[in-house]
Order: sequence, then structure tokens, then C-alpha cells
Amino acid sequence: MEKFKKETMAEYKLLLPSMGEGVMEATIISWMFNEGDFVKEDESVVEIATDKVDSDVPTPVSGKIIKILKQKDDVAKIGEAIAILETDVDSSNQESQEVPESKTYEEVKDQIPQPDPKVISTLEQPLSNVSNLSQSQNSDLYLSPLVKSIVQEENIAESELKTIKGSGQEGRITKEDILDYVKNRGHKVEAQSAPAPQSVSQPAPVQNIPTPQPASAPIQVAEGDEIIQMDRIRKIIAESMVRSKHTSPHVTSFIESDVTNVVTWRTKNKDSYQKREGEKLTFMPIFIRAVVKAIQDFPMINVSVDGDKIIKKKNINIGMATALPDGNLIVPVIKNADQLSLSGLAKAINDLAYRARNKKLTPADTQGATYTISNVGTFGNLMGTPIIPQPQVAILAVGAIVKKPAVIETEFGDVIAIRQKMFMSHSYDHRVVDGSLGGMFLKHVNDYLENWDLNTEI
Repeated sequence: MEKFKKETMAEYKLLLPSMGEGVMEATIISWMFNEGDFVKEDESVVEIATDKVDSDVPTPVSGKIIKILKQKDDVAKIGEAIAILETDVDSSNQESQEVPESKTYEEVKDQIPQPDPKVISTLEQPLSNVSNLSQSQNSDLYLSPLVKSIVQEENIAESELKTIKGSGQEGRITKEDILDYVKNRGHKVEAQSAPAPQSVSQPAPVQNIPTPQPASAPIQVAEGDEIIQMDRIRKIIAESMVRSKHTSPHVTSFIESDVTNVVTWRTKNKDSYQKREGEKLTFMPIFIRAVVKAIQDFPMINVSVDGDKIIKKKNINIGMATALPDGNLIVPVIKNADQLSLSGLAKAINDLAYRARNKKLTPADTQGATYTISNVGTFGNLMGTPIIPQPQVAILAVGAIVKKPAVIETEFGDVIAIRQKMFMSHSYDHRVVDGSLGGMFLKHVNDYLENWDLNTEI
């Protein structure tokens, strides 16, 4: 025996890293390097997109890219190799190891333990079944984890899957293919042979046949009309909104809140805060503080639905709907918002908003929300009826703050005064949130805002 060190360059497989809970695959957007290029350790090499956020993937080693395995628009699973690098890092951790002398099979076959024949006999049939199943689910029916989850949720049979023409690599069924099939599932009427005659005393059994949906009228394209293809993010948003409406029966409650104290307090503190912290003080930290307190009063708003089970969330994670420069929308999440001070909320909000607008968010930044706030007032809107982001059960929209004449009750009688007013709308899932709970929650948010302490420190 002799010690030696491997002198040839080693191949390193660059794997798609975990992108956070619930993310099973990602789409390759673009490669920042070409085959043959040298990359340094921790250097971003490829841009990817998930159904949550866009992100860069760095390489954990330095080396030359010798093979790109996943091209632009290809879908890769978490843990799947997307490229091969040639590195000077020994595959054996750069340690010298003893290499045993090679032996032929004839020399060692007598040393190999033989399995019990009874065990082999017992396993033959199950293994045969597994082999047959694997053969039936060939590469034509390869399904990504995300597609599989949709198939299970929609109860799509294997016979149906075989009728779907995949648009992915090697004819694989993509998420868009399966969602398009589900969308048009009710429109397809398959020809069936006439049922066999049955006696009057034995009626035909009732079958669960999908209710046919009325076909939408074809869109007429006139001369001069412009056809714009949806980008990837817009497709994801569209699918999510349709799925939410299909899942949750939406109910919306409204209230007009007197936020004069809030406006007065912010006006008093915003300049000193910006001078001290170097960033703006917006209304959003105050809104989130009020929502967090209302959730603590009514924890059944902070839940999710799983079939016939209600999952009551321990953490209070607030999603913050944020408009992007390209017109799309993303919802970064403030984790454990109940544990942050007002100043902490302000810093977290400013940080997430900045990174969202500059495409610096990570997948973890957009996951785990238990309740969401949308500020439609930033667009000058008085109110809105937002759609619930699944699997949450409620969402609050705050409108523009405007000066209005209002009747104020005083110890000397009623007077009319100019007040700062704002509409709020609370949309909730009527499967688990009744009007009383949804309405009382909104009233508590209103009360916390109207009674805002002008001496609050930040």
C-alpha cells in the first residue's frame, strides 16, 4: 500500500440550494457566466426565480464552469445539480488516503454475505410491483414536487395526466401546464359510450361529474390593439389571486377611522427621527402596531385552514404588500412583529421596502406571513377590497388620509371640526371568520389608532 494525493482537477456539482420552507423548485432566469469561465468562491453565478421571489445563487467553491446543466427557463428541483465546476479541491477533502490494492470479484466473492432465500422470496413480489410502477411513471410523466402537490389537491388521475401535453424540457408537465388543465377541466367533455340499459327498479348510480362552466367569450382583437405577454411574476400573481378566490369565501367590513392623533404624533416626530436614524418615519409602523395589538385581542384572526382543521399560529408575522417599480407586487414579511418596538418596526419596514424595490429580498423574506396589510392610500385611493393571500384568513387595507369636517362630542356640546380621516377595509375568510369576529377585530384596530398616545416614544 502507498499514500498518494489525487493530482487531477476535481469536478464539483453546483446544487440548487434550499430556498426556504415550501419552496421545492426554481426557474433559471439567467447565467452570469458562460461555460469555460472561472468563478470565485461566494460569487453569484446564476439568477433564479421561485413563486416567491427572485434570487442569486453563489458558488461555495472557486473553479471553472465546465458544464451548465440547466439552461434559461429550465426548472430545477431543490438539491438538483445545475452546473459542474472544475476545481483544485480534491474530492477526498484534500487529504492523503491509503488506497487498498484492487481485488477481483472472484477473490472476494466468498466473503460477501448471502441474503436469506426466504427474505428474497418475500420481497420479490413487492419489488416487482414497485418496478412496474416505476416503469409506468416514466420520464414522460415526471412531475416536480410543486406539480405533484397540485395534482393531489385537484385529484387528477394518472389517466388524465397522460392526456396533458407538457411544455417543459423533454415534454415534462410544468406548473403552467397543470394549472391551465385545471382551469379548463370543466370545459372538456369526453365522448363516452352509451350506458347499458338498466331496470327501473335499479337506477344508475350517481357520479361526481364536474359542473360544466360557461365558456368565456372569445376576445376580439381589433386593428391597432397591442398584445402584451404576461411576465412570470404577473402570471404567478394571477394564479394566486384566482386560487384564493376559489378557496376562500371573501367578506369585507369597512370603518372610517379618525387618525388625527396619529398624524399629529408623526408630524411631531418624523424630522427628529430621520435626523437620528437617517431614515423616514412612515405611518406603516403605527398601523402594524395597532394590528398586532388587535391580533393579541383576537388570536383567531391569526390562523390558517387545513381541510377541516384550524391552525392557530403562535407567531405574529405581518406581511406588507409592496409595489415594485415594474408595477408588480411582492409581500415581504416582518417576523415576530409583536416582539419589536415602534423603532424596530420602522427599521424593519424600511429595510424590507428598500430591498424589495431593489430585488435584494431572499426567499425567506417573503415566507411565513400570518396576517397582511396593504396600504392602498399610497396611490391616493380611499379604500379597497384586497384578496386574502393564502393560507392566511384575513387582510387589512388602509386608505388615504384626508382632512374632513366631523362632528366632535365635547362636554359643552357637539362641534364641527377639521379632522384627519381614513377608511379601512378588512377582508376575511368566511369559512372560519364570521362577521362578528371580523368586525370586532377591525373596530379594535380603529380604537388603537383613534386613541394613539401623543406622548408615545420612538
